Amino acid sequence: MEIDAPPPPAAALQRKQSAYLSLDETFQIRKETYRGQQYSQIYFARLHMMRTLLYSLVPNLKPHVPVCTVLGLEGGKECIIVGTLYKHMKLKPTILDEYSKERSAVPLVKLHNFMHPDDHLVLEDESGRVKLSGSLFSPASYVTGVVVALHGKETDAGDFLVQDVLEAGLPSQLEFPLKSREDKYVVLVSGLNIGSSTCNPLQFQLLVDHITGHLGDEQEQGIAAEIVHVVIAGNSVEIPRGILNRQNLASKDLSTLSEPIKELDILLMQIAAGLPLDIMPGPNDPANFSLPQQPLNKCLFPGSSAYNTFKSCTNPHCFELDNIRFLGTSGQNIDDLDKYSEAKNKLEFMERTLKWRHLAPTAPNTLGCYPFADRDPFLIESCPHVYFVGNQDKYETQMLKGSEGQLVRLISIPKFCETGTAVVLNLKNLECHTLTFGTSV
Repeated sequence: MEIDAPPPPAAALQRKQSAYLSLDETFQIRKETYRGQQYSQIYFARLHMMRTLLYSLVPNLKPHVPVCTVLGLEGGKECIIVGTLYKHMKLKPTILDEYSKERSAVPLVKLHNFMHPDDHLVLEDESGRVKLSGSLFSPASYVTGVVVALHGKETDAGDFLVQDVLEAGLPSQLEFPLKSREDKYVVLVSGLNIGSSTCNPLQFQLLVDHITGHLGDEQEQGIAAEIVHVVIAGNSVEIPRGILNRQNLASKDLSTLSEPIKELDILLMQIAAGLPLDIMPGPNDPANFSLPQQPLNKCLFPGSSAYNTFKSCTNPHCFELDNIRFLGTSGQNIDDLDKYSEAKNKLEFMERTLKWRHLAPTAPNTLGCYPFADRDPFLIESCPHVYFVGNQDKYETQMLKGSEGQLVRLISIPKFCETGTAVVLNLKNLECHTLTFGTSV
């Protein structure tokens, strides 16, 4: 009697690897010392760096137009001035309004935006400031803190009539590497909000199981083996705010506070056991409030931090995978632009920050940031290949092309707890798609 030989065992899947380089050093606060300095110094540093850059662009764009300061303006004479924009906003919240004795009636506005038809722009440098006018320069598209060069002339009324706007444009970009031409994937996810009422733990567990290759057939596991990196872009936990308002915390309150972080650590440990993982802090996470947010303390993740694949990173976060440069935030910079300016979607805000060469132009005016004395860490000196922003309402993406051939994949990452959606990017060609997990109980 012949006995059929058992089928050969399936070949073990090997997860693909990628070369990782962290570039977060510029966002780390280590040797900075606070000596009571004001925020004017970060504006001076920003203006100095950007003015040098804009001056170098003027001869090519406007070779016959002289450059002068605000104080050196002459009525009717065309010139170019370089300075920092200030946006005068009628509806911008101010702490002084709370103490004003005579409160004038202000029109009702939506909480998410403080735009008003009477808003106007002012440009200032070290010598002075001048009000801007002209139909070519819309206040709706700009915010306080942006450094630009303006071509125009002073009017009889003392305003500067803008005839053209010169922005810095996309910075130079490292050449896109061509040697790594195999499919490798990066998973981008944000807004887990573990501990919130909208969080579904099973949903994130399904994502973890898919990433680690514990879901699906051999074909699905083969795809999972091509995932080389995971990035969690902020708002991983939601800690009950009501408890923190009490003066004395009972032991059960301490347990309630720590429970979401413990649950997150268990889930992250499953990912870190199989592949590299970066976690960024967000506005709701137990980290410093002001940008740049420093890495979440590893003592919060005793299980995950035992693996050398686990990296707690800054927000903003910059890194390279196989020489492909990533730059991203947890969403505060874009959300703040949405409050004080207008655009058709979040991707347009992202595009503007790249063309202004500044990640967070509204910092420190309306967005909290550390009072740096001699530098501005949010200046974008090298154009990334991938620019992502977390904790947005929906998934959006587009490929942005610069004037010098730069190609940037813009990605708006949705909140996972509300959408069940993560974004998957292919390092081979920067194409991306979504992974959506749903559960019904």
